[in-house]
Amino acid sequence: MRKFQSKSFARSALHALNGLRLVFKTQRNFRKHLVIGTILIIIAICMKLSPMALCMIILVNAIVLICELLNSIIEFVIDAYYKTKWARLAKMSKDMGAGVVLLSSVMAILITSILVGSKIYTNIY
Repeated sequence: MRKFQSKSFARSALHALNGLRLVFKTQRNFRKHLVIGTILIIIAICMKLSPMALCMIILVNAIVLICELLNSIIEFVIDAYYKTKWARLAKMSKDMGAGVVLLSSVMAILITSILVGSKIYTNIY
């Protein structure tokens, strides 16, 4: 395994940045989640949410992006293994990966709604 290890932290970071660039270029849903998350963070800043609430919104949006990235990895590996053949296990794995992204997105929406909603509620009443 030493053959594939990076010789420096800078080289490892470069590989990681290349991976992020690849997912950004090739994965439409990753870009959508990134834009939505950025908009929500800007809204939270404009609403002057507490630092803790802002951190929670950043965290849940980061989790969504991480899940989307892992789902993309699952899809790439399965597609590489099965090539053009259809397989029930491949479909099940891809569906489960998409389910993880959906679940994390719903949780992010709920948490953000609670935090923003409570701020709106306290400002009104």
